Formats: sequence, C-alpha cells, structure tokens
Amino acid sequence: MTDQVVRIVLVDDHPVVRAGLRAVLEAEPDLDVLADVPDGDALDEVLAAGRSVDVVLMDLQLGAGRPDGAAVTRRVVASGGPPVLVVTTYDTEADILAALDAGAVGYLLKDAPTEQLVAGVRAAAQGRTALDPSVQDRLVGRMRSPGTALTPRELEVVDRLARGESNDQIAAALFLSRATVKSHLAHVYAKLGVESRTAAVARARERGLLRG
Repeated sequence: MTDQVVRIVLVDDHPVVRAGLRAVLEAEPDLDVLADVPDGDALDEVLAAGRSVDVVLMDLQLGAGRPDGAAVTRRVVASGGPPVLVVTTYDTEADILAALDAGAVGYLLKDAPTEQLVAGVRAAAQGRTALDPSVQDRLVGRMRSPGTALTPRELEVVDRLARGESNDQIAAALFLSRATVKSHLAHVYAKLGVESRTAAVARARERGLLRG
C-alpha cells in the first residue's frame, strides 16, 4: 500500500464489469475510483472537468460504432493525459501491440488475480509498466524469434483479411498503396508458412495472433 491515494477512472462498456472492478479497487484504502464510464467520449468529459486523475483503466471493446480502447488510449496519450492501463479479455498479439503502440503503460487481463490487478494499477499510476505474465511471454517470444514475428502493420493486414476485405479495401482502410498491401501479404505468407489468404487467417488464429 502507498501513502498517496491513486485516483482512477474506469472505461468499459459493460456496467456490470465496471461495478465489479470498482468494488475490487475500492476495497483498497489507497485506491479511489473517481468515475466509471462506457466510452471515450464520456472519458473526455471527465478529463475535461479538470479533476486530477492518476490512471485510466481501459477496455479494448467499447461498443459497436465507437472508437476502440486503443484509439481512445492514443488520444489520451497524445493530449498529455494520465497513464492508461488496458484491462481486457483479449490476449492476442494484434490487440497487445495495438494497445502498447497507442501508448498504454500496461496490459492486464480481466481474469487476473486481485493482487495482480491492484499492483498493476499502482504501478501504472506511477508511469511504470504493468504486464500480465501471458502478455510478457508473448512479447518475449516475439523478441526471441523476430524473423517470424508479424509486424504491427502485418497484423493489421491479417486482421483485415479476417474481416473478408479485398486488397483494395485494405489499402483504403490503412492508407496504403495496393502494391504495399501485396508486399505485406507476401511477408505474412512467408512468416506463417502458408500460401493463401484463408490459410493465413487460420494460421494466425492458431498462433493466437488474432481473436478467434
């Protein structure tokens, strides 16, 4: 426990999850949940009100038609806001890299033990890294085998493949040329050891790179 109270804002589109997290965190005398909100717009209102916030706990899925947690995290970080700790159910490389690339200081899973969650919140509030052990394992695995690890951009391309998008649609969505998309696909096929779009998506899911 620290002497200073850590002021927290929860961002999750499920009210029951927010209530559960609030109950767990507020059982600690040094943790205070200032607000729990469903999306990035509501978070903006809390931050704009000028209240002192030490850490934001961010889910990745914030409802259909709303910016996801990685996009909201990027916005908070770019504006000089408080540290963001992702707390989610997703442990794919695509999600992890997107969140960390957006500037999140940590990444925990919702089924983490209470003591791990609490320690992660305290660490994140101080700007220190807080990673779930399974997330650490994935990142270490990427470092050990850089030649076969998909880059964040390649993961984005595979994610678009999984949605059934054509090369032209992927190019438009990611602001790339069609030739660049084809080049990324060639690298993806080689790294995954496949020869088709369908096989690439299937292999990526087998390896836990994309959500199933």
